[in-house]
Amino acid sequence: MNGMYILRHNVVEEPDVRAWGRWMETAARHIGDTTINGFRVSTVFLGLDHQFRGGPPLIFETMVFPGCTCHRYSTWEEAEAGHRAMIERVKAGEFDLEDQIETLEAELKKLRATP
Repeated sequence: MNGMYILRHNVVEEPDVRAWGRWMETAARHIGDTTINGFRVSTVFLGLDHQFRGGPPLIFETMVFPGCTCHRYSTWEEAEAGHRAMIERVKAGEFDLEDQIETLEAELKKLRATP
């Protein structure tokens, strides 16, 4: 297994790196993209396996911006459910915009201080 995937009615492993690259250039890979309460919840098909510990491939990802919240999934259905769940977490106030900004500013300060 090479860890490269495309969507062709379902998830299909793509052994040819050139075919995979061409597909990735033009594919509609967003499962969900929602802005709510100052946060953006984005769920995408990654096209590459991000499973590094063994187990099913992790090829979908939900992220919340600003911030560093990230969840990965193996199936389209899990990604859709994860996107909806993350929206509910934002609605419930689990994320604080000021805290997220402060965390990002602190991380940026550390990076700038690193030679």
